[in-house]
Amino acid sequence: MFEYLTGGGIDPDVASEGSLADLSVLIVEGRVMPDAIASDLRALRGIDVMVASSRFEQIDVPLTHVKAQPGEAVTRFVARMARQHDYACITAPECDGLLLRLHDAVGSARWLGCAKEAIRVASSKSATAVWLALPRLAVTRSLEPDQAFASMASRWVVKPDDGAGGLDTQRYDDFDAARAEYEARAEAGRNPVLQAWIDGDPLSLSMICSDEGARLVSINWQRIGMSDSGIVQFDGVDVDRIDRHGPQGRALERFALRVAQALPGLRGFAGIDVVWHPERGPVVIEVNPRLTVAYAELSKYGARNLAAELLAAHHVPGFSDDALPLRVSGGTS
Repeated sequence: MFEYLTGGGIDPDVASEGSLADLSVLIVEGRVMPDAIASDLRALRGIDVMVASSRFEQIDVPLTHVKAQPGEAVTRFVARMARQHDYACITAPECDGLLLRLHDAVGSARWLGCAKEAIRVASSKSATAVWLALPRLAVTRSLEPDQAFASMASRWVVKPDDGAGGLDTQRYDDFDAARAEYEARAEAGRNPVLQAWIDGDPLSLSMICSDEGARLVSINWQRIGMSDSGIVQFDGVDVDRIDRHGPQGRALERFALRVAQALPGLRGFAGIDVVWHPERGPVVIEVNPRLTVAYAELSKYGARNLAAELLAAHHVPGFSDDALPLRVSGGTS
């Protein structure tokens, strides 16, 4: 089990002095997700788990953790560890093609995650929008700042085309300011996108996907904050907050299954960020072809061992959709 930040993807020796405090906080937050899936996997019979960590952490149980060798590149470390294990579960941002490179380092035979073609499309917000618009799904299209209709929205957002979550995302009430920010980022080679801001309820749809199809696990509220200057801030998720059997839940389930059908290669756990617009209904913001923070919350409060379902989705011997083990708890799922 490798998670980019806690697995040594960022070297504290080359981080700026001012960012070390932030890095230590992110390490603590980042540890939640690999710990959750590792715990779920260890609860299954016949599964041994090794978790990647970094020298930036002090691990209580060193026998179940492994660290990169001094000076070893992260992709080389992941490739070496993958060869020593039956499967590799990798969590990393799509930024700069990182998740794609780690997929290549592991190889498809051992990869417990989305296929390369799905990662490639979902790594780009603009490509995702074009792809999902073909089957007439509601999406947030990228705008060209010189297009006449680009200025017809009421608010706009500028963000990285391959950014994760709310990373480097800013909302504008003035189109000229949004266009200036977009052009400044483009000139600096930062690969931005300019989109209309979608008003409504920020949600995420957690899914388990396989060759045979997909199923919706939960509908989650996203806690989205906004600074005085319009910087969008992601503050986590509240899982399973909309009844999947109610009218809105059924509509979101149909929508999620259409997205999964339209984007071949989604495998295992995947997330879809949507906004429920009061008139348009669900609108896709982005697709996450990997584990998301919702997994950790579902693992904590849910009654299902999602790791077993993930293994079944990848046809791991001994796990099938007919007999997925359930875990008893007092959660909300």
